[in-house]
Amino acid sequence: MCHVSGIIFTAISLKFEDINGKKVIELGSQDINGSTRRLIDSFNPLTCIGVDIEKGPNVDVVCNAEETFTCFKKESFDLVLSTEMLEHVMDWKKVISNIKNLCKPGGTILITTRSYGFRYHPTPTDFWRFEIEDMKQIFSDCEIISLESDYEFPGVFIYVRKPIGFMENDLSDYKLYSMITGKRTNELTEKSYKNWHYFKMSLIEKIRMTILSIIFRNN
Repeated sequence: MCHVSGIIFTAISLKFEDINGKKVIELGSQDINGSTRRLIDSFNPLTCIGVDIEKGPNVDVVCNAEETFTCFKKESFDLVLSTEMLEHVMDWKKVISNIKNLCKPGGTILITTRSYGFRYHPTPTDFWRFEIEDMKQIFSDCEIISLESDYEFPGVFIYVRKPIGFMENDLSDYKLYSMITGKRTNELTEKSYKNWHYFKMSLIEKIRMTILSIIFRNN
């Protein structure tokens, strides 16, 4: 999925030679509110594989982004795309590592994702918010070609080239803003998410019951 601003960033950033006759993969490819697929296909890639957690438009392979190497070999794609997916995965560090390692040395990576201030939007989950400075640190092991804020909604776009002598960053201690904890945190666990989700659902149910009791009392 992708906003209009993300599609425009993709169109401006990608060059014909980065796609034509090349192998392309997109993680989080399902077309929910927009897609870059038609744009990518117009450059005549050798292959373009759309990957998502469920079947849908523009999904060629169903696979969790945290488990991509059960489906694909390392360094097998010239271009790796991820538009509006990264904030939705619990283990973002694993997914970032997978994205970098799916890409061939000399290949390119393009990511669009959300920043602090963007609403909570669980599809089906929503965990993280990324800023410009986060992306500078996360991709300091790559050549940053373009990095900018989304002009349409709070978000960040980045386009990088993986160097030939790639040495991956250690992000194990890096803290990112979490929509679950409301602060920067190193990682989330299933237990912490379930506890938060239970609290949220309980609060919603209490509000619903309060509203219903007011309605019945006034009738």
